[in-house]
Amino acid sequence: MTENNLLLAFYGDDFTGSTDAMEALASNGYRTILFLELPLPEMLEKFNGVQCIGIPGTSRARNPEEMEQELQPIFEFLFKLKTDVIHYKTCSTFDSNPEVGSIGKAIEIALDYTEESQKTVPIFVATPPLGRYTLFGNHFAKMYDTVYRLDRHPTMSKHPMTPMNESDLRVHLNKQFQTPKQIGLMDVVELSGDYSDVKEVYEQKLTSSNDIVLLDGMDNSHCQKVGRLLWEKGQEGLRFVVGSSGVEYALTAEWNRQGLQVSSNKKEQTKIPAANQVLVVAGSCSPITKNQIEMAIEAGFVGIQVSPQDIINKDELPKDLLDKVIKHIKNDKSVILYTARGPEDPAISETRRLFDEMGIEKRESGELIGSQLGKWTLEIMKATNIRRIIAAGGDTSGFVTKELKLFALEMILPIDPGVPLCCGYSSDPTINGIEIALKGGQMGSPEFFTKIKEATSSEAASLNYITLK
Repeated sequence: MTENNLLLAFYGDDFTGSTDAMEALASNGYRTILFLELPLPEMLEKFNGVQCIGIPGTSRARNPEEMEQELQPIFEFLFKLKTDVIHYKTCSTFDSNPEVGSIGKAIEIALDYTEESQKTVPIFVATPPLGRYTLFGNHFAKMYDTVYRLDRHPTMSKHPMTPMNESDLRVHLNKQFQTPKQIGLMDVVELSGDYSDVKEVYEQKLTSSNDIVLLDGMDNSHCQKVGRLLWEKGQEGLRFVVGSSGVEYALTAEWNRQGLQVSSNKKEQTKIPAANQVLVVAGSCSPITKNQIEMAIEAGFVGIQVSPQDIINKDELPKDLLDKVIKHIKNDKSVILYTARGPEDPAISETRRLFDEMGIEKRESGELIGSQLGKWTLEIMKATNIRRIIAAGGDTSGFVTKELKLFALEMILPIDPGVPLCCGYSSDPTINGIEIALKGGQMGSPEFFTKIKEATSSEAASLNYITLK
C-alpha cells in the first residue's frame, strides 16, 4: 500500500463501530484494513491495493485526560497521511458525555492537528442503512421495527455509561466543549434541492461564524449529497469530519459515482465454508444481546454464565469454568460465555457491588470484564483450535482483540448491517487468520450468532490474506 492510494483514514471510538465503518467501505468494493495499533511503514506495505485504513480505539470509554493520551499520537499519525478525508468515527447513536467518551473533547484535540484552512468541522451521524436518522438536528434510532427519538429510546436513554437524555445533537454536543461552540445545521429541507443549491447553502454555513455544521439525513438521497459535499470540500482542505459510519456510506456513494474503485482490489477467489462450531464471548448486557443469546441457546448453543467472582479474580484463571467450555467445544458444541442476560440480570448489580468493594470505578468495569474475557478466549482457543469467534460488546471486543494479539482486521463476509465476519491478523502464528465478528450491544439480528456459525460463501469470496514471516 502507498499513501497516494488512500481515499480515507479513520479512527473509531470503539472496536465494534470501527468494523461497522470497515463494512460500509469494503462492501462497496474499497479494500479496507483496520490496524489495531499504529502501523509502521513496513506493515503498511504488506497490504496491496488498500484504499482506506482505520484505527479502532477505546476513546468512547475514556475520560478526557485518557482521551488526550490515546488520541494525540493517533491524530498526529492520521494528519500526516496523504488522504483527502480524516474521519473521527462515533457510534451511530452518538452516545457520549463530558466525562466519558466526550466527542467535544475529541474535536478539541483534533483541532490542534488540522490545517489552518479548516475553520469548521462537519458532523454527519445519520446512517439510514442502520436505522439511524437526523431530522432538524434531532437524532432517531431504530430498534427492531420501531424508530425512537434518542431520548426515548428503550436502550440508549438508559445506557449504563452514557445515557442519552437529549435528542438534539447540537445541545448534546455543546455540553462537551470547554467553551461553547457555534453549531450550525444543514437540515433536510436545505439538503433536498438540486445539488448546486445544496452546495451553495453548505458553503454559506462553512464561511459564517459556525465552528461546527451538523448535517441532517433521512434517506439515501441526503447521504449522496452529503458524501459529495464532504469529498469536494476534503479535496479543498476541509479534511477532518466527525460522525458515524454514515460518513463512509455517504463517501462511497460519491466515490462510486466517480468510479474510484481500483482494479487492484480484485483478489484471489476463495470459498468460505460454514463453521462446525463457534465460541461467543459476551460482555454486553443489552436486551438485543440477551435475545441473541437466548435464540442461539434454542438453536443448540451451550450457554455458560460467568460468575461475578470469576470476573474480579484477576490473578488466576477460572479452571473449572474453562474446563467446562473446553469440554463442550471438544464435543462439537458451540458455546456462549456470557456475563449477563440483559439489563435486568441480577449478576450486574452483584458485579457492581464487588467492584465497589475493590474500589473499581464504573467506567473501568468494561476494561476489566473485557480483559478477563479476552484472556479466557485465548486459553480456550489454544486448547481447542476453534477458529471462528464472536465478541459481543464494544469494550469486550476491544480487549478480546488485544489479548489475541490481533494487529489488523479485514472483512470476509457481510452478515448483518454493521457486523461483518472478519479475518484477524495476529502476531501469534497460532491465532493468525482466525475468523472473528465484533458485535456492538445494539447490533445484529436475533439470529446473529447462528448466522455467524452458518456463514458461508455460496460463491467464491474475494480475499487477500497476507502471510506473516
